[in-house]
Amino acid sequence: MHCLVFPGQGVQHKGMGEDLFERYPRETAAADELLGYSVARLCRDDPDDRLADTRYAQPAVFLVNALSWLDLERGGRRYDYVAGHSLGEFNALVAAGVLDLMDGLALVRRRAELMAGVTRGAMVAVVGLGSARVEATLHGAGLNLVHVANRNSDTQVTVAGDRSQLALAVRVLRGPGVRVLPVAVSGPFHTPLMASAGRAFAKVLREYEFRAGHTPVMSSVTGTRFITDQAVELLSRQIHRPVEWVRAVTALRAEGVAHFDEVGGKTLTAFITRIAAQPTEERL
Repeated sequence: MHCLVFPGQGVQHKGMGEDLFERYPRETAAADELLGYSVARLCRDDPDDRLADTRYAQPAVFLVNALSWLDLERGGRRYDYVAGHSLGEFNALVAAGVLDLMDGLALVRRRAELMAGVTRGAMVAVVGLGSARVEATLHGAGLNLVHVANRNSDTQVTVAGDRSQLALAVRVLRGPGVRVLPVAVSGPFHTPLMASAGRAFAKVLREYEFRAGHTPVMSSVTGTRFITDQAVELLSRQIHRPVEWVRAVTALRAEGVAHFDEVGGKTLTAFITRIAAQPTEERL
């Protein structure tokens, strides 16, 4: 079986989607009208470094992902499953027929605005440790305002939280064979510190229709199949709960998925290759 995966915020870069906007003028024009600015110009020129701003980065990544998917669909590619990392899950829902493309973009725009409104924190990536070791280290240091935000692979975890505590976390997490790298986001995404944004987004989600769809989506919140009747809960929780990418990939493999294709790059592909075929209990 084959699964198509969509990346989220963090993959944005100047020049992305350059070959797509002209091929899909109708969708690009509709996106410009909805957002109130030219996405093609944003991606081509990155004026005022806007791609570093969550409010612009998320809609841009979503649209480029969506146009890339349209390219695959036009070429006759079909997939047994779809999945997305954080923001990318909205692309997966569009590809699965659960959401219309423009409804997805409208939701992503509002999501980005709400997430950007929480600024009292930051994120770092920890490379070389698994989540159990990271959580034990944070707990042992008494850092109760720093949380695991993304479980990306067996040896790559993102943590986020209060800036002052995160600075201490960087010090205790560093060690032989372990790198701690800053993540270019403006807040403590996917942690309890984002709960207010999650509650506000739930109100927005209730205004939209989620259909049954034609292709199963693996949720990055639960690591199980996305249940349309629970869309509001799942997508609002996504803002303040960890991205369970390891769990999602493990579940997809258990469903029989042996091949993964990634839209627009190799970020998630690299994570997938570092997720064990069979889950193992990590030593502390």
